[in-house]
Parts: sequence; C-alpha cells; structure tokens
Amino acid sequence: MDVFTQLLFGSFCLGLSSIIHIAVLLAAISVLRLIHYHVGENQFLKPALLLATALAAVVFGHTVQVWLWAAAFMINGALPTLADAIYFSLVTYTTVGYVDVTVGPETRIFGAMAAVTGVLNFGLSTAFLVRLIAKRWPNDVERG
Repeated sequence: MDVFTQLLFGSFCLGLSSIIHIAVLLAAISVLRLIHYHVGENQFLKPALLLATALAAVVFGHTVQVWLWAAAFMINGALPTLADAIYFSLVTYTTVGYVDVTVGPETRIFGAMAAVTGVLNFGLSTAFLVRLIAKRWPNDVERG
C-alpha cells in the first residue's frame, strides 16, 4: 500500500471511528438524562447508575473501534490472523505499543493512524467523563 493509500484508508477509518464514538456518547447522554430524571435521589443508586452508564458507553465505544481497526488490518492484509489484528489494534489504539506483533513497512503509516484515532477519542471520552462529574457534583469538583 503506498503512502497516499495508507493515509486515505487511515483517515477513513479514523473518521468512521470518531463518528461511532460520538454516536455512542450522544446515545449515552440520552440514557444519562433518563436516569437523571427518572431515578430517585438515592445517594448511592443514582450516582452509581450515572457513572456505570457513562463508563459502559465509553468502554463500548472504544471496543467497537478496536474491532473496526482489527477488521481494517485484516482487510488490507497487514496481519495474518484475527487474534493478531485485535491484539495489534488494541495496543496501537491505546498507544501502549508493544512490539511483539508489528505490521510491515507497507502499512506502518496506516497503523500509526490507529494510534491517532485512540488519542483523539480517548480525549473525547475524558472530556465526556469530566463534564459528567463536574455537572453532577459541581461542589465536590470545586473543592478539589
């Protein structure tokens, strides 16, 4: 795969991953509103449901993206097995970067795009969770 194709395919996967992540977070916001308005003011239950829902959405969104990248690595022949593709996708997406499974020079740039995707979407997740906590417990956040 030439450099231009790697960038083009990588940008497509990055964009699709980000759209998926945004859609998951928007759906989570709808569920969080339902919880907020329909669950009583129990001091434990409501906050636990809010945080569990938010964390489940974030984990789900990232998991779907790791699978998307694994499929992309399989489609372009960068990795030989599904297990290798999922593993490489996960360690690249999270920027852990173990080197026991790697892609060849013909897909290195494409592989790096998975890391860019992870950085961007983990940033969205962090902003989402920080905003939830700051909005739900503003006095606790201000006190530090």
